[in-house]
Amino acid sequence: MSESSPVGKIKVGIVGASGYGGVQLVRLLTQHPEVELVYLGGDSSAGQPYTDIYPHLADSVNLTVEAVDLGEIAQRCQAVFLSLPNGLAYTMAPTLLERGCRVLDLSADYRFENLNTYQSWYGGDRTDQTTAVEAVYGLPELFRDRIRNARLVGCPGCYPTASLLGIAPLLKQGLAQPETLIIDAKSGTSGGGRVAKTGMLLAEASNSLGAYGVARHRHTPEIEQICTHLASQEVTVQFTPHLIPMVRGILATIYATLRDPGLVRDDLLTIYSAFYRSSPWVTVLPSGTYPQTKWAWGTNRCYIGLETDARTGRVVVMSAIDNLMKGQASQAVQCFNLMMGLEEGLGLPTTTFYP
Repeated sequence: MSESSPVGKIKVGIVGASGYGGVQLVRLLTQHPEVELVYLGGDSSAGQPYTDIYPHLADSVNLTVEAVDLGEIAQRCQAVFLSLPNGLAYTMAPTLLERGCRVLDLSADYRFENLNTYQSWYGGDRTDQTTAVEAVYGLPELFRDRIRNARLVGCPGCYPTASLLGIAPLLKQGLAQPETLIIDAKSGTSGGGRVAKTGMLLAEASNSLGAYGVARHRHTPEIEQICTHLASQEVTVQFTPHLIPMVRGILATIYATLRDPGLVRDDLLTIYSAFYRSSPWVTVLPSGTYPQTKWAWGTNRCYIGLETDARTGRVVVMSAIDNLMKGQASQAVQCFNLMMGLEEGLGLPTTTFYP
């Protein structure tokens, strides 16, 4: 520890700090009362002062992006966030764990219990089965106790986070028929990352709404894996994502047939409120109020609204999050807090900027 280092603070690094997820992490961790951010890594930006990439952080960050050196990271950091494209974290995590680091992976590499599932949807030649078995799925509302004891957390995707928080009480409490689950979800363009893509250009995305990845989106098996765990039986879901012309936010609308068609909205609100009574970042909205993505901007919060349709015997669940926060960076920090024995919500913003 250098003489200038704040005594007792946890030394943290971020690999992939220049992307949208990375910059959210930087903002959160520089304001975290128990963290000293000591390393920012990224080969494509190596040698650049971080504030050359993001000038708006000039008053908060005085670090230069460094080439990725696992030995250097392990020597300087107690915990590392890997905010990288799929297929890179699994080449780094085993070495970092071996050298004593806690690892939080924001890609899909450590979200799957079965590496065959990962490889069939994402490709890659995985030889890290032992490491993958150790990984804990980083959705605190469902796996809080396991995360507390974890060395490696596979942080969920943004669509799965919104979807699973909406679905979990239905399956865990046996309220809905699992085979009837349909998820219609819409995401802002920041979900596509910071790399230039034609479909994300203003002229392409503005004033337009369209589906993509229909019947083959990579988040489908991730959702199904956790639904299967919740229902204690194999679950298949129909998941369709859409790109909507806004910067951030996800709204997942979930449909399912109720086992008991006599259940009404207030019954479900009582059940959901009880299910999430120990989950301060999930807000179950009162009767007749439905969530808007803007309410979650810049926060770690998930808003859930409920409705029943007596005519069809279905429940409609609406779940809204900020895809870059609860769907990515702030949820990772929430997991970090649990892993390090800190208060779960430490350093996480609670109120949106509105309107």
